Amino acid sequence: MARRIGDLLLDKKASDVVILDMRGMTSYADYIVIASGESDRQVSAMAENVQVQLKQGAQPLRPISTEGLETGQWVLLDYDDVVAHLFNGEVRAFYDLDGLWADAPRVKLA
Repeated sequence: MARRIGDLLLDKKASDVVILDMRGMTSYADYIVIASGESDRQVSAMAENVQVQLKQGAQPLRPISTEGLETGQWVLLDYDDVVAHLFNGEVRAFYDLDGLWADAPRVKLA
């Protein structure tokens, strides 16, 4: 599912999409997907695309929780084993989740 979310983010021109393998490192998720958008509107569109496409799949999926859709600066989509953090560039740099989890194995998507 993390790869599917990453691909859906790329469909909306997300940049710097990274999947962190958190198995054995956290109790709340197996994977974290981190991506950036160039504007608050793009970040919101990225999140909406993920939600719509996963809900329409063969096995409809809905997030357990969402945060930040109103502002689009930092959107969190919690799909239980996979948590996606979608940022505008400045907010991503400020919170530096990439650095926080620097020791996690990662896959960078194109």
